[in-house]
Amino acid sequence: MPAPTPDALSTLTDTLADLTEYLRENPDPTEALALIEPLLDEYTGLPVHFADTLRALARTIQEHQTGVGTAHVSLLVAELRTAAWEQSDQHTLHYVLDELRALHQAAGSDPECGACR
Repeated sequence: MPAPTPDALSTLTDTLADLTEYLRENPDPTEALALIEPLLDEYTGLPVHFADTLRALARTIQEHQTGVGTAHVSLLVAELRTAAWEQSDQHTLHYVLDELRALHQAAGSDPECGACR
């Protein structure tokens, strides 16, 4: 597999920024939820991948550390691993998305549904 490039990752972050701007324009909720769904998938979404990326970075740094600043590097690697666990916990956003979708569908089928607004 070819190594990702900084330009490719910049394109990714630009796409996320574009999505954020689009969502600020108040699109239809059904469309907004559909756009967000792949990002929050409980198995393949951003929180899961980002956590894995942080763990892989921690492993790479740890395996290539030299004697200089070893204790400090170890502390920073531990911080990366802690951040990875915190990101992993965000996989539950998938369930929030499911509930939002259900509420939106219920509101569409029952205009008097006050709890759905």
